[in-house]
Amino acid sequence: MTIENPTREQLGELLKQAKRIAVVGLSDKPDRTSNMVSKAMMDNGYEIIPVNPRIKEALGVPAVASLREIEGSVDIVNVFRRAEDLLPVAEEFIQIDCPVFWAQSGIINEEVYEFLKEKGYTVIMDRCIKVEHALTKNM
Repeated sequence: MTIENPTREQLGELLKQAKRIAVVGLSDKPDRTSNMVSKAMMDNGYEIIPVNPRIKEALGVPAVASLREIEGSVDIVNVFRRAEDLLPVAEEFIQIDCPVFWAQSGIINEEVYEFLKEKGYTVIMDRCIKVEHALTKNM
């Protein structure tokens, strides 16, 4: 199966509706891509929830060790993990209240894509949420 991401228009609509983004693999180091992308999203009004068992906080927000520790619903789970590490994240993702699984640029795992699509989730892979936000915010 080939991965088919939503259209740019659909991504724009999804990002306009979203408020809370859980970021799996968010680093507390300002020079890391996950930190820079998440800060940009936070600066654009999104609530960011760091998900990383190795840190206490990122961007001034307390971190949680797993998706299951998040209180309330989440609009997007944005993943900064290697492609081979996505399946455990996806298995945890389906246990929480979130409709969108987003794997960042360079991250593609067809097995995870099929697993989540078969369950009816919106799945985005190999796209940067910050770039897509910038390209679609004036649509």
